[in-house]
Amino acid sequence: MVDNLFKFSTCSSPSSLCNPLLPVPIPFSISSSRSLSMASISPQHSPPATSLHPSLLVFSERSQLCSHFCILNILRLFNNRHFYRGTAFNGVVEELKKLTTRVAHVLPVSDDGGSTAEIVRVLGGPAVGDIRSRCLRLSDQSSSEALAVRTLLGYRLPLDAQEAKLEWYGIVEGEHPLWKDVSKPYRETIRAFLAYFQNQILRRTNESFSFSNGSIGNFFFAGARIFFQSLDAAIFLFSRVSQIPTESLVLPVISTNDRLTLGCELWDGTIIRGQNEISHPASGSLQLVDKVNSLALPSRIKRVFYMSSEGSNLLHEVFPTVNPSVLEQLGNVDCIIYGMGSLFTSICPSLVLLGVGEIIASRSCAKVLLLNGTYDRETSGFSASCFVTSITDALNRTYGLLNNRLKDNASQYINTVFVPKDGEIPVDIKCLAAQGIVHVVHVESMHDPKVGIVYEPTSLIQALADLLSGVTNKIG
Repeated sequence: MVDNLFKFSTCSSPSSLCNPLLPVPIPFSISSSRSLSMASISPQHSPPATSLHPSLLVFSERSQLCSHFCILNILRLFNNRHFYRGTAFNGVVEELKKLTTRVAHVLPVSDDGGSTAEIVRVLGGPAVGDIRSRCLRLSDQSSSEALAVRTLLGYRLPLDAQEAKLEWYGIVEGEHPLWKDVSKPYRETIRAFLAYFQNQILRRTNESFSFSNGSIGNFFFAGARIFFQSLDAAIFLFSRVSQIPTESLVLPVISTNDRLTLGCELWDGTIIRGQNEISHPASGSLQLVDKVNSLALPSRIKRVFYMSSEGSNLLHEVFPTVNPSVLEQLGNVDCIIYGMGSLFTSICPSLVLLGVGEIIASRSCAKVLLLNGTYDRETSGFSASCFVTSITDALNRTYGLLNNRLKDNASQYINTVFVPKDGEIPVDIKCLAAQGIVHVVHVESMHDPKVGIVYEPTSLIQALADLLSGVTNKIG
């Protein structure tokens, strides 16, 4: 039983990250014969669902305002690096905390790039990279130990495969300098799941795992998910370890242990399989992601959908069920945000699921589209109204199964559009008005040398605060 696998720590020092509710797995090393049995974990031990209702729901990728937000990664707003999948909103998360921590971050589970792809290839299961990235951005930084945990879980191994493997062994054995400021309870907890991850890799004798550019946080997350056989339980553990505010939720749009592949159909009939191939195809696994300079698609994207090879040797379209917690939050938040980022590979995958369009259309709250500041491979030649049309088609499932289609108007899904100053995307005011959207807000921007025009984080959060208090700077 679980009691045989965990001991519970107590904490006498208020400065420590130790939490009396945090389970600490029995420590073991990759050279140890001791292993953890998944058979001893049953579904009844998964953490209970929270009853909190964050006021902001952001589809991803702060004053004392108490509004709830739901961000649909769809929270992919700002990034100080490339447009990595599911991370474009990460750079603004720190500023968002100043407005409110009552936020539900909704993230896709279809990433198939980087170290996430390698984990999925060898161990299967859903992609956790976007979720891990958002959890780290929300994590505590108030003490040296909190920063040490955040640094450890955010660390990436070298690109050279052999160097990466050697450094990984040092980390999982507890000998790496990254452990310096991490206390024993946290070291034992994190090491146990890293070692369990290593154990699972060694069991796959027919596969050779590459640690090149691997994310320690992804390895920890994958180890926890496989151990508990629950994505939700893994998020719960990661949230405790990284000390995410209890009122902040990180929600996978699909709660599954299965591997899902994102597919898209172009208007010329072409089918593309895999999120990477849609968004930023690369010639090699070590190539850095650059969505801005990727070659344009041969035709615009008509729709996105999910694929799986479960129960079959061939990829085929599937219709997964949306995470019930996402629908619950959508029904209670005060503001819904479609975050800046890859429209068809980060935002639309969360919108095409049955039930999402229905509940968003039924709400009378603020529904904000954060327009991108720069074109990418998926949106070449788009105007603001094209973004609105694509989101509306996704929520209406316009090109999906006939019996599942909706016919709601664009204004039932989006009632406000934020636009970064000097952005590349033209704002066609008359077309937006024809769609029923007349509230367009200009927001200060900044130029990032790697990705172009992005929202200035402080101005963006202030604009959200003004929107909720009824004060906005309209343009048009």
